[in-house]
Amino acid sequence: MTQTPEQYAYFMRKTGLFDLLRDNTTCCLYDYVMGIEAGLYACEEREDTKCQMERLVESYIRKTGLPYARETTTQELRQHISLPADFAPNKRWDFAVITPCCVYAIETNFYTDGGSKLNETARSYKKLAEEARNIEGFSFVWITDGKGWSGAKHNLMETFNALETTYNIADMENGIFQYLLR
Repeated sequence: MTQTPEQYAYFMRKTGLFDLLRDNTTCCLYDYVMGIEAGLYACEEREDTKCQMERLVESYIRKTGLPYARETTTQELRQHISLPADFAPNKRWDFAVITPCCVYAIETNFYTDGGSKLNETARSYKKLAEEARNIEGFSFVWITDGKGWSGAKHNLMETFNALETTYNIADMENGIFQYLLR
């Protein structure tokens, strides 16, 4: 034990474990806890992959020599450009590059496996791209990669057709940021 009984009780109360036990919702607490641990590990793995992709993208942005910001909100972007009031009001962008002629809002991800998350991301980015298309001086850029896309090519293609600034790691290696962010 690394915590006091009170701390464990607090944790169990806040996470609903006491309710789970009281209501006999699960027949095996050990299996339930192992399931939570496996879920947390998978989430941690996804976050690690996202962090690695963000570091890679940041290294290519840095090579342009342009100023940039990490984890920028749409509200913060409004300090540099006039955006419609209903445009992505609660969006947090992975990166923003501000140049004299354009604000580039950049999202990054890397998918090692397929699934509903990539399809939802593609759909939401397609919608975002359609909303951003007519905003003068604003460009939404999506950097994505990974073998997870092999099973979701249709969704990726639909988004690519709506968002011409969709790129992958090979594009960055070939200097897309030097071309795009000028």
